[in-house]
Amino acid sequence: MSRVFVDTSALFALLSSTDHGNERAVRVFERLRVQQSVLLTTSFNLVETYALIARRLGGEAVIAFRKDVAPLLEVSWVGRELHERGLDLMLELPAGVSLVDAVSFVFIRQNRIDEVFALDRDFEREGFPAAN
Repeated sequence: MSRVFVDTSALFALLSSTDHGNERAVRVFERLRVQQSVLLTTSFNLVETYALIARRLGGEAVIAFRKDVAPLLEVSWVGRELHERGLDLMLELPAGVSLVDAVSFVFIRQNRIDEVFALDRDFEREGFPAAN
C-alpha cells in the first residue's frame, strides 16, 4: 500500500471544477482510491485548504470537503518541532516558498512517503515523486 502526501493544491483542484488542474486531480485521486493508498497531510495543509475553499468556493464547499474528503486523510498535527524545522527550511529556500510547503517538505522527508499528490511546482523542484 503506497503512502501519498496530499497538498492543498491537489485538494482544491479536486473540489473546484473550474480549477485548471481539476481533471488531473480527479484522475489521480481515483487511482489512489482504487489502490487504497494511505493519504497523508498535515494540519497546516488542512487549515490552508479550508481557508482556500471558504474564500473561493464558499461554505457549502467547506461542508462537502469536511464530510466527503477530510475523513479520507490521515492528518499529522504539526507541533512545535515540525513547525520550527519547517520555518528553518523556509528561510533557506528561495523566496516564495510558504511555511506550509516547507513544513510539508520536512514531513515528507521524515516519513516514508512514496508519492506526492500536488499541483504546486515547488514539490517538483524539491525532487519529490509526483502522483500521476
